[in-house]
Amino acid sequence: MQIRVGFFFFLPTISPRAGVGQQPEGETALVAGGRAQHPHSTCLLLQFQSAARTRRMRLLCLRLPLPPLRSYPTTKSFFSLSSCWSRATSTRTSPTNHHKQMSPSSSSAAAVAEGSAARRFWIAASSREAAFATYTPFLLSLAAGSLRLDSFRHYLAQDTHFLHAFARAYEMAEECADDDDDKATITALRKAILRELNLHSSVLQEWGVDPTKEIPPNPATTKYTDFLLATAAGKVDGGKGSDKMVTPFEKTKIAAYTVGAMTPCMRLYAYLGKELGIFLKQDENHPYKKWIDTYAATDFESNALQIEELLDKLSVSLTGEELEILGKLYQQAMRLEVAFFSAQLLDEPVIAPLTRYRDPKDKLMIFSDFDLTCTVVDSSAILAEIAILSHQKASQSGSDNLPDRTKSADLRNSWNMLSNQYTEEHEQCIERLLPPEEAKSLDYDQLYKGLEVLSEFERQANSRVIDSGVLRGMNIDDIRKAGERLILQDGCRNIFQKIGETRENLNLDIHILSYCWCAELIRSAFLSVGCLDGLNIHSNEFAFEGSVSTGQINRKIESPLDKVEKFKSIKSELDSTASSLSVYIGDSVGDLLCLLEADIGIVVGSSTTLRRVGKQFGVSFVPLLPGLVEKQRRLGKQESSVFKARSGVLHTVSSWSEVQAFILGNDFS
Repeated sequence: MQIRVGFFFFLPTISPRAGVGQQPEGETALVAGGRAQHPHSTCLLLQFQSAARTRRMRLLCLRLPLPPLRSYPTTKSFFSLSSCWSRATSTRTSPTNHHKQMSPSSSSAAAVAEGSAARRFWIAASSREAAFATYTPFLLSLAAGSLRLDSFRHYLAQDTHFLHAFARAYEMAEECADDDDDKATITALRKAILRELNLHSSVLQEWGVDPTKEIPPNPATTKYTDFLLATAAGKVDGGKGSDKMVTPFEKTKIAAYTVGAMTPCMRLYAYLGKELGIFLKQDENHPYKKWIDTYAATDFESNALQIEELLDKLSVSLTGEELEILGKLYQQAMRLEVAFFSAQLLDEPVIAPLTRYRDPKDKLMIFSDFDLTCTVVDSSAILAEIAILSHQKASQSGSDNLPDRTKSADLRNSWNMLSNQYTEEHEQCIERLLPPEEAKSLDYDQLYKGLEVLSEFERQANSRVIDSGVLRGMNIDDIRKAGERLILQDGCRNIFQKIGETRENLNLDIHILSYCWCAELIRSAFLSVGCLDGLNIHSNEFAFEGSVSTGQINRKIESPLDKVEKFKSIKSELDSTASSLSVYIGDSVGDLLCLLEADIGIVVGSSTTLRRVGKQFGVSFVPLLPGLVEKQRRLGKQESSVFKARSGVLHTVSSWSEVQAFILGNDFS
């Protein structure tokens, strides 16, 4: 059952330490109506309204178990949530349901209520499986032009086996289609596949290779072709097979299922053609130009659109349950595509996944920021809101206790003032630390001196928060329960879980370095999704008397300098005879020194302030995929020091799935 939330909530804009410029500039849209799949919960989308100076939006997603909608007033005040908060902190949302709601497939499908089924399925897959495919060793080597000819020949042979099954699946779909136009479309698409198959065969014949005799299908190819042909035969979800179906509708449903299982291949290859096409501009003599051009061509894009339109047409008459099956078939086909590329043989050094590139004897050290890197909102606003609601809760229990109600309102006013002051002074601080001219290359020493100014500002801002008393009176159980409901960025949970499962075998350590005022919130967030095992958390801590916060903070990491010194300290604790490779993942100016000190710095998010400051001090920001392709070229030339600290180059990603694909590889190989 889907539940729509028909009300709005506003929270204070900027939290102290959150920084400015974390999102691209632009108008702030009103957030209305979250959706949830679970019948007993609603996903609240809580917007931090932008201050005039900052022009930025904060989105807070907390899965709070809520009573029926009719019991909620429509209001712009967050105060109406106080009773909900007490209910929320008494009921724990299971990690399983949490993952189900926020997974790429379910969240994207829920976000697009109507329209193209093919579009919805692709949106769900593009943030994860498409990234996994793009970062496979085979495609990175192919994009770099370093892929050895034997490996490409083997790929063509595997693809030939696959295309034979693909063409046969088109035949079977055509037999099941009830509409003449649909049959004609399928025929045209099948002819395009046969042309592609003939191209493969002619190339292989030039090399004197008969793939049907000399190169048998590997297990990944066989698994994919078996899936396609079983789907085309109607063997889906306990189905009885197309040969036993008698009604036109039953057969049309199988046609829809078959096209749904075939569409991902077409759309993914069109996507890869565009992604890899940029590398042809860098190398006019690229050895695999013809292959890339084939899938980057407008003709292939037209074929991909044609099968997507056919999928949309065939899915119109399906029930909700049948559409769900169709979506699962699409997703399974995407995963089999990733597995297909992952299974291609390579007899050469590769840059990714990183766990394969580095020497197994070397320690792989992964560092990550927490707020807005792992999460969708800065934790300081959550902690302040808990404190305010705690006072409000106490005032409600005291009935008409006017001083308590006044105190709660005063705390909120204090927090708003602190937020506004932080925002204004942070912008002024950034202006002061910027050099008058842009550096031509990385000027690390001047950057360090500039961030000393920011570090002092951050310490003073924290002192103001402590002196205000805003953080006094929080119960540790409320903090833990808020952490349990804190939503991590898409893909973040998956990589931390995989690291926890494999870190000992991979000789890997992982650390969180955070400005967060309360490490217990971080621990609860990761514990609730099963990611705490082996995770080293370095952050500040609240001081407690019993289970209630005193308002004081045990200040350990509160500035860029604190972060980078902790980063260096952790690295120095390694055995001096042991080698290591370090990765730092962050999103803000506060992470800049650590990003540069790491062998590999990865920037998530779109902080304009980070890019502005970095660029002024000579830092370059390069998307991760082109950066890795360039490094793969250098690796093929046996150049040393492919990864190096303080190189002045940071790599940007659009999702955590890219981070996982680069460091650990995909889930389907």
